[in-house]
Amino acid sequence: MPPHTDHARWFAEEVQPHEAALRAYLRGRFPSLHDVDDLVQESYARILRAREIGTAKLTRAYLFVTARNLALDAIRHTNVIAFQSLAEINESSVVEERPDAAEAASSDQELEILAEAIATLPQRCREIFVLRRYRELSHRDIALRLGIAENTVNAQLVIAMLRCREYLRQRGVTSRGKERAP
Repeated sequence: MPPHTDHARWFAEEVQPHEAALRAYLRGRFPSLHDVDDLVQESYARILRAREIGTAKLTRAYLFVTARNLALDAIRHTNVIAFQSLAEINESSVVEERPDAAEAASSDQELEILAEAIATLPQRCREIFVLRRYRELSHRDIALRLGIAENTVNAQLVIAMLRCREYLRQRGVTSRGKERAP
């Protein structure tokens, strides 16, 4: 059985059944967070990476702890941004922090490779990925728009992320030794 099919089967049987409870937990515990969809999706991506590495016992509790940690990180990030001082604002308007030509060219090449990766996805998978990542539609909105179940949206996004990550890895697009998330 191909690895991506095994991942999809494992995800559908072992992870996805906990989605409703995970969403309810995140909404109840972290009401100030607006985009639970992104937290759930990133939790899925991290648990898939942990499964590939094989270093953790992947239980329901592991999924919930991963989501909780991501939520706490998001709250911390929001709080840090809110406390920028007036002096920092004045300094930042003077300093020019544009990438140099080499960085810009490298970034352009990476974006081209990402576009190629997205183009290789199956049509429905690509459509769902684009609606979520670039149109920023919620999982529910995508499901309603395409007439499919939210679970199908989640499964297709996981497949898209896995395939894009592998495509990028094969072409040497990495960040500090780790693959970049598309």
